[in-house]
Amino acid sequence: MRIEEPVAGPAGGFALWNLGFRPFYLLASLFAALSVALWVLQYTGVLQAPYLRGAAWHGHEMLFGYTFAVIAGFLLTAVRNWTGQPTPDGLPLAALAALWLAGRVLVLTPYGIVAAAVNAAFPMAIAVAIAIPLARSRNRRNYFFVALLALAACVELAFHLSLLGLAPWDARAGLQAGLDIVLFVMAVVGGRVIPMFTNNAIPGAGAARKPWLEKAALGSVLALLAADLAGAGGEIVAAVALFAALAHGARLHLWHWWRTGGTPLVWVLHGAYGWIVAHLALRALGALGLVAEPLATHALTIGAIGGMTIGMMTRTAKGHTGRMLDADAWEVASFGLVMLAALLRVFAALAWPAAYVATVAASGLCWSAAFALYAVRYWPVLTRPRVDGKPG
Repeated sequence: MRIEEPVAGPAGGFALWNLGFRPFYLLASLFAALSVALWVLQYTGVLQAPYLRGAAWHGHEMLFGYTFAVIAGFLLTAVRNWTGQPTPDGLPLAALAALWLAGRVLVLTPYGIVAAAVNAAFPMAIAVAIAIPLARSRNRRNYFFVALLALAACVELAFHLSLLGLAPWDARAGLQAGLDIVLFVMAVVGGRVIPMFTNNAIPGAGAARKPWLEKAALGSVLALLAADLAGAGGEIVAAVALFAALAHGARLHLWHWWRTGGTPLVWVLHGAYGWIVAHLALRALGALGLVAEPLATHALTIGAIGGMTIGMMTRTAKGHTGRMLDADAWEVASFGLVMLAALLRVFAALAWPAAYVATVAASGLCWSAAFALYAVRYWPVLTRPRVDGKPG
């Protein structure tokens, strides 16, 4: 049932630069819709002039472009809540958005060194932007986000330098390390909010956490990141990924996912976390040569990252603009399209290899449609003041 939103507060005004989630969620959704649509046209041969210079750049743009835009928006907003300290708004926030946008343009140009510098500067700039309020408030619990962003900047730089022939590191290894960093961020944030959201929204849900399992689940992702950075062999990666899949599967089971079906803002997060488990299991099989490795990659990028980001972008945008925490038909459709995109890209491709190109194209179109829906639905939400008249 649709719950009516409050209507008090200012009806006009422009609020895009009031808080970090606003520009970055809008830019991320527009980019996710447009970039993947262009990639599908390129992949299927419809687009004669290539949009990107191959699959590595497609992976780069969805990871360091789309995903890190969402992470930036989330952290710039969450850190203000965690610390009670200001994070960039107004012109400084617009400058961060311009830096991100410059990176998206520069990768399409021959100016490789400039693109490397600008793209590596973005996660470092976000790291500085959240480090200041975290340090002022002595919020040591979240210092690790600063370290992860700094590591992401190094990985980003190494990726660019590798493709330019200036670093002896495989570019795809850089993408994998970047994915592992994002996986760890999702595991941490998901572990904090998914059981809480579940219990808050569903009376008697009984979502629980066990300290030893939390440590095992998060530690296994760090171990996988270390194995990938070290270039470990397939057997080692398979063993670590399999252990991680079991740990995260047990974690998800404790959150009682089967009780969330009637609450879209909750089930989309559970569904996304289920794709983390699928990713880790497929990663183990891929490391042993039993399935194609891109299946594991897309279980993470489309199912887990896509599901988690669109779910959190919806929930946090509603919460931080004073709206009711429910989902309408358009939002449920966007959630369903992301999940369908993942199913088509991973399991339809696995079950029907003869139609691989068609399943890839259908998956991409579902993804683009989902984020186009979000962009249209949330343009007024993200650009106008809060409906309750509060700042932010």
